[in-house]
Amino acid sequence: MGKRLAEIAQWVQGTLRGDPERCIRGVAGIEDAGEEDITFLAAPRYLSQLATSRAAAVIVPPGVSVDRDAIEVSNPYLAFARLLELFYPPEPLRPQISERAYVAPSARLGQGIVCYPFVYIDEGAEIGDGVVLYPGVFIGRGVKIGPRTVLYPNVSVYPGVRIGADVIIHSGAVIGADGFGFTRDEQGEHYRIPQVGTVQIEDRVEIGANVCIDRATLKSTIIRRGTKIDNLVHIAHNVEVGAHSLLLAQVGIAGSVRVGEGVTLAGQVGVLDHVTIGDQAVIIAQSGVAKDVPPRAVLTGSPAIDHRHWRRVQSCIPRLPDLVARLRHLEQRIAALEKGEERP
Repeated sequence: MGKRLAEIAQWVQGTLRGDPERCIRGVAGIEDAGEEDITFLAAPRYLSQLATSRAAAVIVPPGVSVDRDAIEVSNPYLAFARLLELFYPPEPLRPQISERAYVAPSARLGQGIVCYPFVYIDEGAEIGDGVVLYPGVFIGRGVKIGPRTVLYPNVSVYPGVRIGADVIIHSGAVIGADGFGFTRDEQGEHYRIPQVGTVQIEDRVEIGANVCIDRATLKSTIIRRGTKIDNLVHIAHNVEVGAHSLLLAQVGIAGSVRVGEGVTLAGQVGVLDHVTIGDQAVIIAQSGVAKDVPPRAVLTGSPAIDHRHWRRVQSCIPRLPDLVARLRHLEQRIAALEKGEERP
């Protein structure tokens, strides 16, 4: 069943330029859109792609004219995301607790919980209203989970962890495993340091598949509200990640790091222990961070340096063989001059 353009414009809070009664039956990218689909134009530079698109309508930024029905919004990408929610709402789940799930007698469950088979909820756990626990989820002793949080299959939440409201944790994530802490004993063997702290996940955090967040040695490893963590990220013990930060695939953060608010760590960034990263800093992919980063810095490389300086360095690299050859030639000439074999 389709949606009228007037309804869509109201949903995305945009200004309609075109036929309000036109029926839209799907949402698609510019190249894939059909004659009954709506697409979006993130920036004017994509106008050439729109010229060959079959889309019936398009979401555009302010001031952009197109050859078909359009909805003008300040942020086309955000409007597109909201359209996907309108056209493809999640299937409603029926609240139930499977007979094949284990719920300890002292666990406290809220209203409207969905608990699939083979979920394990240990003693003293508290599960908020509307929480969804998919098959194979393990909830350890004394864990607290806030309302409307979703844990996908095979998520493990170790004892004592605190998880807020509206959190999403994808399959295979491990929250609260022991931090990697060892010292040497009298015989030179690795002696395990007990990790007796916990993990605190605040509201509206999203954690990708196979992410590992270690418990603190004594206090808490903390992920602040609104932070989004991609797949295959490791966050070590005692780390604090500020609100609304983005940690992309395969980021590794060593122990006791402080990450500010609104920070972006792109894929495969590695951060040395006890480093502080300032608010709104951006670290480019595959960079290695070995010292403190000031707020709003943009760093690249390993070790990470200012991105603009890094670009200058990179531009020199292809010329290095010629520069070395010239340097050797100059050294030979200087040596010859010093021996009196060549006149200046």
